[in-house]
Amino acid sequence: MEPIGLVAGSGRFPVLFAQAAAAAGRSVVAAAHEGETDPELERHVGRFTWVKLGQLGRIAEVLVQGGCREAVFCGGLRKVRLFDLRPDWLGVKVLAGLRSFGDDAALRAIADALERQGVRVTSPLPLVPDLLAPRGPLGRRCLTGEQRSDAEVGFAVARSLGALDVGQTVVVKRGVVLAVEALEGTDACIARGGALAEGAVVVKAFKPQQDPRFDVPAVGPETVAAMQAGRCAALALEAGKAVVLDRAALASAADRAGIAVEGIQVPARPGAEGPGPERLPPE
Repeated sequence: MEPIGLVAGSGRFPVLFAQAAAAAGRSVVAAAHEGETDPELERHVGRFTWVKLGQLGRIAEVLVQGGCREAVFCGGLRKVRLFDLRPDWLGVKVLAGLRSFGDDAALRAIADALERQGVRVTSPLPLVPDLLAPRGPLGRRCLTGEQRSDAEVGFAVARSLGALDVGQTVVVKRGVVLAVEALEGTDACIARGGALAEGAVVVKAFKPQQDPRFDVPAVGPETVAAMQAGRCAALALEAGKAVVLDRAALASAADRAGIAVEGIQVPARPGAEGPGPERLPPE
């Protein structure tokens, strides 16, 4: 089988993807971002190269030389580092053509540039379907009625803000929005919201216009740790769309902290393409 390229950001997602690809018989060629990607990734791929943020031409070179005709994006990048780019010739070309520096616009432009270099960008999800959040509780606790109402508010707000390419995380308590994710990232958003009210609900949602090839909402044990530090009580995920990293460890950590974690099927907006029950993992 042909090798698959991996443009790696931070967190566990790149490592888990590389392991799944290897299990499926795919050799992985990784371009890892300095200061972001876990060095452990090198042990799970066939070829591994460090790149600096903005070196898009170097990424294309690594993938093409590795024989990749398709690649995936896995893992986030700290958004504050977007003000400290070190672009090469292709990175400068892409930046010059951007009308917006929002996540969606930038990632689509990067994907288009790579495809012009002969590397098609695809979604990582088909190789890691077990990472998608199932419906129902992931641990021993379920959301209470009040928490479920707060989750509904959070999902509605996340959809509205997501349409503007603002973020994927919302923190709610008794119907009041305490924090929304912007440049600071998920953990900082949780900390801000939790500082305002104990027992809040954290919502992680898919943007209405989200391209499943990149920047899918993801949570892991570190999300539970941030919630525990922020005194939050529940985590609501969009079932079938949010990615759960190290699910067993997350569920165990949530149970120890007394935090409810649940996958919730969010109804599609009229005219929008919803996940459909048949695409959701089993309860």
